Amino acid sequence: LAAPVELVQFTSGPAVPGLGPGTPRCPLVDVASASNFSCFQLRHLHLDLRLNFAVKEMSGWMVLDLVPVQPGVHILVLDSHPSLLIHSIDCKVPGAGPEEPISLTYRVDPFTDYGSSLNISLPPAAKPGHLIQITVRYSTTDGPAIWWLDPELTCGQSRPLVFTQGHSVCNRSFFPGFDTPAVKSTYTATVRVPDGVTVLMSASRSSYSKQDRVFEFSMELPVPSYLVALVAGELQHVDVGPRSRVWAEPCLLSCAVKKLGGSVERWLGVAEELFGPYLWGRCDLVFLPPSFPIVAMENPCLTFIIASILESSEFLLIDVVHEIAHGWFGNAVTNATWEEMWLSEGLATYAQRRITTEAYGEAFTCLETAVRLDALHRQLRLLGDNNPVSRLQVKFEPGVNPSSLMNLFTYEKGFCFVAYLSQLSGDVRRFDCFLRDYISEFKFKSVVAQDLIDYFLTYFPELKDAAVSQREGLEFERWLSGSGPPLFEPDLSAGGALTRPVQDLCDLWRTSKAPNLQTLETFDLSAWSTFQIVLFLDRMLDLSPLPQDVMASLSGCYSSLFDGLNAEVQIRWLQMVVRNSFYPELPRVRAFLHKHTSRMYTVPLYDDLVAGVMKCVAVEIFNETQRRLHPNLRRTLQQILFQTGTSNQNQTSPTFTNQNVPALSILASSPSPSPPPCLTPFPQPVATATASPAAGTTIALRDVNVSA
Repeated sequence: LAAPVELVQFTSGPAVPGLGPGTPRCPLVDVASASNFSCFQLRHLHLDLRLNFAVKEMSGWMVLDLVPVQPGVHILVLDSHPSLLIHSIDCKVPGAGPEEPISLTYRVDPFTDYGSSLNISLPPAAKPGHLIQITVRYSTTDGPAIWWLDPELTCGQSRPLVFTQGHSVCNRSFFPGFDTPAVKSTYTATVRVPDGVTVLMSASRSSYSKQDRVFEFSMELPVPSYLVALVAGELQHVDVGPRSRVWAEPCLLSCAVKKLGGSVERWLGVAEELFGPYLWGRCDLVFLPPSFPIVAMENPCLTFIIASILESSEFLLIDVVHEIAHGWFGNAVTNATWEEMWLSEGLATYAQRRITTEAYGEAFTCLETAVRLDALHRQLRLLGDNNPVSRLQVKFEPGVNPSSLMNLFTYEKGFCFVAYLSQLSGDVRRFDCFLRDYISEFKFKSVVAQDLIDYFLTYFPELKDAAVSQREGLEFERWLSGSGPPLFEPDLSAGGALTRPVQDLCDLWRTSKAPNLQTLETFDLSAWSTFQIVLFLDRMLDLSPLPQDVMASLSGCYSSLFDGLNAEVQIRWLQMVVRNSFYPELPRVRAFLHKHTSRMYTVPLYDDLVAGVMKCVAVEIFNETQRRLHPNLRRTLQQILFQTGTSNQNQTSPTFTNQNVPALSILASSPSPSPPPCLTPFPQPVATATASPAAGTTIALRDVNVSA
């Protein structure tokens, strides 16, 4: 085979076919196809699949419409996966003679433990500027992107269900292709299913032939491969707005509709006033069983969200608004490389908070932000300020799974940088206009950080003239490549009426073993919001271990109240119970783990049980509940329980695949000078304290439950 053409390197500037205005500064070590995807323009992707629930298999074919853009390219390299079985590959070259397909030779090579390299020899008729159609016939079963649920793992427990989860690099086990956010295209799909199965996809149009049991989908706007998503099962819907409907299993649907009401259209309207028109037409949501491995995923036109979050209205609000924000930041304008994931998550978090500020007031947003920034600093205390994982711009070593970058820094440090840019602009409304024009300029493209910065300095020429990017201690380059805490944090004093009582109560418990009842009565936690109670419990967890008499007093004051609240509150209280070995409350831990089977509520508690003196209790509960856990989660918990020395290495991926996911390993460079003192995803249980790894070592961030 001819050697593949080198990837053309740009820092920014002229667009490359299939790419945005800026491409990555360095080779994409997470993408097998990086060796030559810039040699082609991907015009369109078509999938034709049949779902077989009996054998848990998807089979069919994929068609890529490609236009070579460079001469002398004889090899097409696609990202694939060992779980994806290739049956045959052929090619059509329209207008180049007979329309009969040409059979192509191919070779599958190892790439990393999360993918393979599919090398296809192209026919001589493939010429620059002329369309070729590559058809790959294949089947796939239990790859990292595809989650088959037996009936007992669904909410209704009567029919099986399957869904895909492509973020970050898992969709190469769903279909072969250019599995990188740098490449976007439109797509269509034909999906054949058994009777009684409803199929949904992240598509702008759909139709169904009942006679043939065939669903047809069309995404008419270009998207990267990780945003192609599918779910199939016993699903029903209710319209909740002119462009929004809620999908769920029948037993969940009424609860989901009641929780959301007409809020989705309200949030969309606020977002459009801030950032311009919503580009995707539909804004539907599908609630998935507890086996869904993350909190939510911003698949265009169809957000996937875990049903477990329905317990907490405030967390549900934040999760859905965050995914709506991705309609502009992440889906319309996408980070060209996973090494700059903050371009999606940091901007979406900022946009989420602008939406909630407009819809619910500044105090509410400041409270939620305080919870998240607390978690960020807690993470920094665990890892150390010099750990390279805290950089906004990271450089992966070969073989590192980009999914491992899903951490608080991507969201919250990225948010702080965007908030700093907003402050530099001098007025939040003026910055809203900037973001609106940024979306208009780069929509449906993939960008690097320099594209955002260049556009910002061009948009505000007075800031460029003032050399704000070089301000001592706040240099843009230091923001991007420096490790440690954010160089700036926004003023949260507008939330003081909500956060001050929380801190006052924490101080009371810290300075007094048993505060008197009269003093405690001034703090009515039953009137507090979920975020206030979460902030209180997170800060009390920071004080653990606590004396047993303090735990007894806390239990006497609050345990019954917490028992009647949502799972976000309960898990934090139960983490306090476990970390402080407070045995009188142990039955509540057992009851919680029997009830909740999602990763977001099981892994943190099992971690704490094993880290303390209650490992035997954890093993007993696991043995009682394991049949109700998804096999992937079961394997994770088995690692925690029985291989604690290595369990961290499978906890960092937001997709939590069947395969072991390597812990995040980043190339360390010279440490940045310590920044001057100054000041998510979504609130998650507090991390178990461990020794801080040295910079440059392999680390894992197991404690982060995130929305993508």
